[in-house]
Amino acid sequence: MTLILPKQPSTPPSLPTARPSHKGIWQALRDRTPLGWLQLKKSKSRLLVAVAGIGFADLLMFAQLGIQAALFDSNTMLNRGMDADIIIRSAQYRDLNLADTLPRRRLYQIKNVPGVQSAEPLYISRVVWKNPQTRRRTQLTLVGQSLDRPAFTFDEINQNLHKLKQPDTFLFDRLSRGQYADVVAQVAAGQSAKTEIQRRTIQVAGLFSLGASFATDGTLVTSPENFLRFFPERSPGQITLGLVKVNPGVDPEQVLAEIKAILPPDTIASTKQQYVDYEQAYWQQTTPIGIVFTFGTVMAFVVGTVIVFQILSTDVNDHMSEYATFKAMGYRDRYLLLIVLEQSLILASLGFIPGLGLALGQYTLIRNLGALPISMTFTRLALVFSLTLVMCMVSGMIATRKLQSADPADNF
Repeated sequence: MTLILPKQPSTPPSLPTARPSHKGIWQALRDRTPLGWLQLKKSKSRLLVAVAGIGFADLLMFAQLGIQAALFDSNTMLNRGMDADIIIRSAQYRDLNLADTLPRRRLYQIKNVPGVQSAEPLYISRVVWKNPQTRRRTQLTLVGQSLDRPAFTFDEINQNLHKLKQPDTFLFDRLSRGQYADVVAQVAAGQSAKTEIQRRTIQVAGLFSLGASFATDGTLVTSPENFLRFFPERSPGQITLGLVKVNPGVDPEQVLAEIKAILPPDTIASTKQQYVDYEQAYWQQTTPIGIVFTFGTVMAFVVGTVIVFQILSTDVNDHMSEYATFKAMGYRDRYLLLIVLEQSLILASLGFIPGLGLALGQYTLIRNLGALPISMTFTRLALVFSLTLVMCMVSGMIATRKLQSADPADNF
């Protein structure tokens, strides 16, 4: 068995356990023999297996966290784009696509509150429409908004509101999931495209860019009158949300407090950010999708920990006689622990690089095929790298428990 020894110190072996100054620590780190790296590269096949295992665990964590973030982003894009300071919703509201209605008269009450500039209704539901290009039916989110003032901050919608005054006329999300290249090109050229919504003929007169979500494949925007034609059982007094704007210079929190004071228990008022946070928390904590992705991230971490532990545990067993020799020379368990932790840090760094590269390719594939807003962020990158370090360090500390049984008497 090959014996890899550190550089012999000029002082007795017991000195490595002393506490030198900060300058002495950095000097010692710079001058010491990289035993951890030397032992890892001695068995290149084992090193490659470890790097591949860590990279795979990182890929799983990137996938789970990335898709989960895309879930939250895609399902709150419409919410975040609402042009309002305060949002009014039913107390039975769950999420935007499964929302209970509230009486429109609540908005008339709110308009009398000092500081309120406007209070407009918003109608939202799901509809089944026929893809004009493939003739296949799919589910889209249908939004009916007031034409008197913008309901969203999306310029493409606001610039085309005048087109919605015509009966059965709609604006279509060009980033909807599915094959729409011909339809988008036709509408972009100034020609309307005809299709069906729930067996009623409609025409697409304009385009905007939003994107698909986990709930629906895209979005349509129209006027309240056009919206209600598809829901004859629904009266104009049953709205989905109320969008409240306050006067310039007025504190929205103060207006919100006054609105809450006059609303009955069946209606909830919140700031726009509070509303978006509620929607995101619903998808994260209540729906099975959010729970599954969180559990998947935890499982990826556990898988990586097991892989690294097996590699380091095998390495410690293979070099047990060398570690026993170090003990015979006067080195303590702490020194041996540092060698294994050094291996952990090296494996974490080497395994993270291929994991990141594969994740970037995976994100591109999901974005192109799934029409989901998924991209790499620095926060997620730092989080996964931190989890990788913790994963490898925990595995290393567990593996070093065997070093306590390294007895020099077994070799001498």
